[in-house]
Amino acid sequence: MINRDEFLISEIRQLERMLEDIPASAAIQRISIENRLNRVRASLKRELASSVPPRVKLTFRGRPTIGSHGIAADFGGKATIAFADAFAAVVAGLNDNLQLMGPIPDREKNQLLITGTAVGSFGFEFELPAGGLFPEQENTEEALRKMQSLLEASATGSDDDVAELVDAIHPRAVKKISEFLSVLSQYQAWCGLEFKDRIFRYDGFDQLTRSASRLGEENIQEAAESYAGEFVGILPNSRTFEFQTADGLIKGRIGASIEDPGVILRHWLKRSVHITLAVVHVGQGRPRFTLNDLPDHR
Repeated sequence: MINRDEFLISEIRQLERMLEDIPASAAIQRISIENRLNRVRASLKRELASSVPPRVKLTFRGRPTIGSHGIAADFGGKATIAFADAFAAVVAGLNDNLQLMGPIPDREKNQLLITGTAVGSFGFEFELPAGGLFPEQENTEEALRKMQSLLEASATGSDDDVAELVDAIHPRAVKKISEFLSVLSQYQAWCGLEFKDRIFRYDGFDQLTRSASRLGEENIQEAAESYAGEFVGILPNSRTFEFQTADGLIKGRIGASIEDPGVILRHWLKRSVHITLAVVHVGQGRPRFTLNDLPDHR
């Protein structure tokens, strides 16, 4: 299938040939073709500009770095591998195909490409996988934004801020981010992450250590819990639910594994059912509930 770039290039060539065949005396006809040619050339320019994959800058400070001059090779290698693993896991989590164990899905398709060094402090510039060409790559930019938000929330936000992002990303992907921070902590380093118009940088090693601790397994607990009650509210478009139990009202989100949330409205609204929810606790924050499986159809 011909892509849009090729289509526009083909049209430009066709218009150029048409201009060659139109005599100078046919001024009105030439002006019409020239205007069309200018519009198509402008469209191609915009298309090429928008097709450039976005880039992210990851910079480091601390013991392994010497200002903007260089970085210890062993640290640089381990840190970039850990960051790339975390990125691939977050993309898989957003695509809802990340399991608690086993290989990270689509790891090869979601490779970050090192395209240069980032100055200021020393670091690397990565190019993201091209988005939009494949459905499984559509979440690459969102993955970077979520990673950046989670680093910032774990450094300066509340437990509820962290819990909301943990629930949205996937606990295993969060563990990969924690492992990246652990590499930095082992080398007494900290980092900054710049993506598009947003920059987050740790203030220093102590702040990174606190962030790593808040994202560690000791502070984030995930469990499956069963509840009896009835669904009293469903918002299919926003994929949220309300479930009334004898002990109170539970509000949560409907996981992507349930393709049609409206089925709950049709079959289980205001009916007594037993459900199992994935529950995430972060520190002292309130729990986050996710419905990943439909009740037994009885």
